[in-house]
Amino acid sequence: MKKQRFIANPLYDSVFKFLMEDEIVARTLLSALLKKEIVSVEMRPNEYSNREDGRVSIFRIDFGAIVREENGEEHLILIEVQKSWRSTEITRFRQYLGTQYENKRNVDANGKPLPIVSVYILGHKVGKITEPVIYVSRKYLDYDSNEIKIGVPDPFIERLTHNSIIVQVPYLRRSARNRVEKIMSIFDQTYIQDGDSHYVSISGRDISEDAEMKRIINRLATAAVNPDIRMIMNIEDEIFSELESLDAKIITQKKALLQKEEELSQKDEQLAQQSEELSQKDELLFQQRATLRCSVNLLLRCGKTPSEIAEELHLDIKQIMEILQTQE
Repeated sequence: MKKQRFIANPLYDSVFKFLMEDEIVARTLLSALLKKEIVSVEMRPNEYSNREDGRVSIFRIDFGAIVREENGEEHLILIEVQKSWRSTEITRFRQYLGTQYENKRNVDANGKPLPIVSVYILGHKVGKITEPVIYVSRKYLDYDSNEIKIGVPDPFIERLTHNSIIVQVPYLRRSARNRVEKIMSIFDQTYIQDGDSHYVSISGRDISEDAEMKRIINRLATAAVNPDIRMIMNIEDEIFSELESLDAKIITQKKALLQKEEELSQKDEQLAQQSEELSQKDELLFQQRATLRCSVNLLLRCGKTPSEIAEELHLDIKQIMEILQTQE
């Protein structure tokens, strides 16, 4: 029986960082994602960050890349890669992007801001879109939504806005349809074997004629036997488990809070109903008293004494006297 081969799971932050520290691998992966030739790429020193704040876990690496366009023109861009295991608050992604616009280091040789491309590698699904790789590209349009062809791309606009690439790991297919899906198949979690999320199988994958893919696989195979990376993966598991546990507590607390709010709402409705009933009773009592006063006054005008009025109305003489006193 042919022995299965395993590589480290690049969805782990430690593995992904190790993978992208190889300049050739980073160039291969980013070229496939951008669908452009990347001449050179450099990881920005000390730019990667792992953020956990109770509900969010995002890993980010920033790259400076020289891109060669189809016309042979080369230019420097900033590629911001953000990776998340979890369904993440969009404000976090926006905040990280905002820091790039504010960073004074992100300029070219002439001091002009670098164009930015954002890449999001997500371990979760985005809405109802089922494509594994989504490209969000800018278009130059006039008032009538006609695409502008002359004078574009414009350097000012290119530096002011940015394109985005979103990878939905759950939708990566075993049968890749294009180059980017083949490269990104290393993230396909359906290859996890024996319930161990640290490693994914590469057995049966067609990489024999693909030198770039082989380098990626070899890099991940090296990570799989690196004791330091394996230790950090265990730590990531503990962090992720704590975050999931915290999520479960938060969900339970939210449910309990919603139930209390519903109970309070029901009590408010009951109190409002009781208040309305009391108001109706007060109104009825007021009308009864007014009617009684009219009856007493009418009988007085007919020459009846208080005692006779009490007897005729079947009331106590004290009640009649109280009515008479309030009218004095």
